[in-house]
Amino acid sequence: MALQAGIVGLPNVGKSTLFNAVSNSAKAQASNYRFCTIEPNVGLVNVPDERLNVLTTLVVPERIVPTQIEIVDIAGLVRGASKGEGLGNKFLANIREVDAIIHVIRCFEDENILRDEGAINPVGDKEIIDTELQLKDLDSVEKQLQKKEKQAKTDSKIKVEVEILQRCKAHLEQGKSIRSLELSKEDKAVVADLFLLTDKPVLYVANVDEPSMHTGNKFSEALKEAVKNEAAEVIIMNNSIEAQISEMEDPDDKALFMDEYKMKEPALDRLIRSAYQLLGLNTYFTAGVQEVRAWTFHNGWKAPQCAGVIHTDFEKGFIKAEVIAYNDFVKYKSEAGARDAGKLRIEGKEYLVKDGDIMHFRFNV
Repeated sequence: MALQAGIVGLPNVGKSTLFNAVSNSAKAQASNYRFCTIEPNVGLVNVPDERLNVLTTLVVPERIVPTQIEIVDIAGLVRGASKGEGLGNKFLANIREVDAIIHVIRCFEDENILRDEGAINPVGDKEIIDTELQLKDLDSVEKQLQKKEKQAKTDSKIKVEVEILQRCKAHLEQGKSIRSLELSKEDKAVVADLFLLTDKPVLYVANVDEPSMHTGNKFSEALKEAVKNEAAEVIIMNNSIEAQISEMEDPDDKALFMDEYKMKEPALDRLIRSAYQLLGLNTYFTAGVQEVRAWTFHNGWKAPQCAGVIHTDFEKGFIKAEVIAYNDFVKYKSEAGARDAGKLRIEGKEYLVKDGDIMHFRFNV
């Protein structure tokens, strides 16, 4: 399940530094000049999950496989990108392909780091990117609207689509993103093929200086205030510190370093978990002596769909699922213990899989 979260922001806000920190399969160049990132870097990122560690302790498998998401480091956007400024069209094409957005915003002062937009202004930076994405979406909606208005003259059914597109157009013209527009599932289907940029869920990263990494500062507080009505999360972190932690291979060195900065866990772990949840994803587990593994599924998926994550044959030939709730597995310390306690359930095709379920599928092809 190759779902992607794209890291975006203005040039020199710490995007590539953050990518270097979160990615365990690729390293992005991080330099102090505009458009350092041109081709998007892509890295597979393990989703931190303490439940996987607990299951591993109980089962003692031969190998452990965490679930992953893809993180994409996209070139910095500048004012006028919707009209082709900078790497505008390339940036917008790249961001169109991701499922969610991690928007990095600079919330620190440093005269040694280039900044085209003058004094530090996280709210203004956010609005620059919002505006460029809104303008691009407006262009897409207007083109589709023109096409549908012509079709509506001979097909009355198209009038409903025209009305939805007109609502989107009016919303964007007010400087608002599509994700804040109330649309039904049927309404969203009308504009789904436009892949509107401002319809993607967003997670904000306030990149602060070292003294502010626990408490935030006036810049991060201003950002929080600006997005309070977006139902969006703001994660405060120092990208440089996180990058240093991620490069440490010795667990003891990492623990000492984090203790020095009074950190219980890397802020990156919170970021990755939040990005995973932002994509509407959950995790179920398979647990045996050969392997303890985390599997990704979408909220609301039923047992056969989740079986298909392992292999399409599992979904096609699904018969039943043996399910143990995570807390029951931990309480009784094994599958056998849970079964003896009557906590192993047999579920059919209509079962809605829950986050943390330990599952075993029966199928016939």
